[in-house]
Amino acid sequence: MTQRTGFVAIVGRPNVGKSTLLNRILGQKLSITSRKPQTTRHQILGIKTEDDVQVVYVDTPGMHLRQEKAINRYMNKAATMAVKDVDLVIMVVDRTRWTDEDDMVLQAVSQQRAPVVLVVNKVDFIKDKDEELLPYLQSLSDRYAFAQIVPLSAKTGRNVDRLESLINSYLPEAQYFYPEDQITDRSSRFLAAELVREKIMRQLGDELPYAMTVEIEEFTHDGRLAEISALILVERPSQKRIVIGDGGSRIKQIGQDARKDMEILFDCKVMLNLWVKVKTNWSDDERALRSLGYDDRS
Repeated sequence: MTQRTGFVAIVGRPNVGKSTLLNRILGQKLSITSRKPQTTRHQILGIKTEDDVQVVYVDTPGMHLRQEKAINRYMNKAATMAVKDVDLVIMVVDRTRWTDEDDMVLQAVSQQRAPVVLVVNKVDFIKDKDEELLPYLQSLSDRYAFAQIVPLSAKTGRNVDRLESLINSYLPEAQYFYPEDQITDRSSRFLAAELVREKIMRQLGDELPYAMTVEIEEFTHDGRLAEISALILVERPSQKRIVIGDGGSRIKQIGQDARKDMEILFDCKVMLNLWVKVKTNWSDDERALRSLGYDDRS
């Protein structure tokens, strides 16, 4: 049987639905999501092997114009590196809302050799598709010579199968890069930390946007039980109080929500312990970022 395989980068500005699209394609939750921009901070490989095709998707942080802190520069670099040496680039935009950051993304991907498929996401929110969507799709085709433009809804799954068929057609004949049952290159420790971070972002909204990260201090898994200790790092004592909540109510809810997702992901019972610690200015300290796993993954 002839196998086909290749790398596909999913790029776009923050909050256009890149991670939701990857999770939809994989049929399970791998990349964390929230309504907050810049939820994704790392490159994450999502691997889908089906029939004779293996697609290695690279989910990326949203490219953004503001780069005041080291973590912002890290995320932009991670996204830019992801489009190098891939077989196809999927650029995701949000409905009819083209912005300066979309221009920035297009500028980055247009400098690469790989063909670019433009995905217009969240079309389920567009009420009058004949009046609004069709003229917009035409205007997009005038911006750049996209290989294809695919309107879809990552949330509902509408038209995602068409996108997958298109992606498969661009992959070269090659042996699989990964075992057929592997879904990511990331460790269980990394995925556990991401799930805790997702629940914090969903719980806190605007109260604690990006001054928080999660570090796994202990992770043991014997097949039936996973014991996990996670340290939540914030930059100020006031942020620590916000994460803990009145009488510990908020951190308790964060732990409960994260544990439920971990038990699905790891397919076992999970004991999760959370602590909060103040580490001043960690998000603008390049040495601290490296120690927390914010390294270059090209």
